Amino acid sequence: MTIRLLLVDDHEVVRAGLRALLTGIEGMEIVGEAGTVAEAVSEAARLAPEVILMDLRLPDGTGIDACREILSSAPRTRILFVTSYSDEQAVMSTVLAGAAGYVLKDIDHRTLVAAIRDAAAGRAILDPRITDPVVRRVPNTEALSAQEQRVLALVVEGKTNKEIAAALGLSDKTVKNYLSNAFQKLGVSRRAQAAALFGTGRIPPE
Repeated sequence: MTIRLLLVDDHEVVRAGLRALLTGIEGMEIVGEAGTVAEAVSEAARLAPEVILMDLRLPDGTGIDACREILSSAPRTRILFVTSYSDEQAVMSTVLAGAAGYVLKDIDHRTLVAAIRDAAAGRAILDPRITDPVVRRVPNTEALSAQEQRVLALVVEGKTNKEIAAALGLSDKTVKNYLSNAFQKLGVSRRAQAAALFGTGRIPPE
């Protein structure tokens, strides 16, 4: 499957650099660009990309605003923040907005390509340089049960509820209940948010 990419950054030079890096990569196609929140939302709706590379700061708002709005209408879209800002509050805000992950702009070419592929596959992408201090400050770290951890581990791998049910010998409804309980304990409402927090390995076991 070809991963359709949308590039969102207010600097044309940055978008050009990303385009140069990613053009010609097997299995990837850049289908559009945007430089503002409004353009990002509009182009995401028009082009239906699988993965959006999103900057944090945009002229008419933030990438977090764009992330929330895009996911409200297209929840299966994977949004990967690529930014030069490592502010802890910003990182937490992207996770809670439902982003697939957050990496810094000094990421190398190979790692960026791998991060995009992981995002498209439903896995959480978290640069430990910026997420470790954030996860230590997650306010709700109530222990997850062993089965909730097993279910979330498969969510991190990008598995659907049906695939998780088959892997663990459970019913779809039981998987949904485990996820609901885990979401409540972690203080999140989306699969991507739970996967991002759990994927760090910093949620304490029971």
